Amino acid sequence: MTVVHAAHDRAVTTLTLDSPANRNALSAVLVGELADALTRCGKDDGVRAVVLTHTGNTFCAGADLRDPPHPDALVALLRQIVELPKPVVARVTGHVRAGGLGLLGACDIAVAGEGASFAFTEVRIGVAPAVISLTLLPRTDPRALARHYLTGERFDAAEAVRTGLLTAAGPDADEVLAPVLDGLRRSSPQALAETKALLTAKVLETFDRDAAGLTALSARLFSSAQAAEGMTAFLERRDAAWVV
Repeated sequence: MTVVHAAHDRAVTTLTLDSPANRNALSAVLVGELADALTRCGKDDGVRAVVLTHTGNTFCAGADLRDPPHPDALVALLRQIVELPKPVVARVTGHVRAGGLGLLGACDIAVAGEGASFAFTEVRIGVAPAVISLTLLPRTDPRALARHYLTGERFDAAEAVRTGLLTAAGPDADEVLAPVLDGLRRSSPQALAETKALLTAKVLETFDRDAAGLTALSARLFSSAQAAEGMTAFLERRDAAWVV
């Protein structure tokens, strides 16, 4: 069953995450299909920009704990979004958790409706937002990110805009998105590619410098005893042993 669907309209390809059984979590299958779809978009001269969106009430629930992608595959996917020579725009109308926030950080523009919510829940299951920091640390407010990384608190779209995680938000995500897509459709493909390269240079420096270390950190934490307890508690819908 396909979990990433593509639709094309006036030079914009929309890629829709459609894996309701796991709330669009980053499974090995979803990561692979999304990477393949982005590769096709990158090679298609008829694609001016890409919109990344979702079905259901969750954009992405983070890593799929039952079928996780290899950390290298997730790093490659995030880098692919950053390097794609076409703008990638996230459209969020639901919840985003943990690794899903790395996807938002990789996108060039991210918009959301008022019902969207966000949380870095890694610390609550015994791990850290390691790999997704490749896209988030260069682009978001460090003081705000420290709070949300360290507490795992849920926050709304207005806070996400303030921190730099989102570009814009409003009652209707499509109304927020409309002028963005109009602007992209009016822009030269060459100019978009070169301008995106200017904007992403610092992010790619972070990948070159930190990807190997953060991937190793992620692997070490996910294989730890505290992560095993945290993930078991999450799946059993109970508090982890360290909660006081």
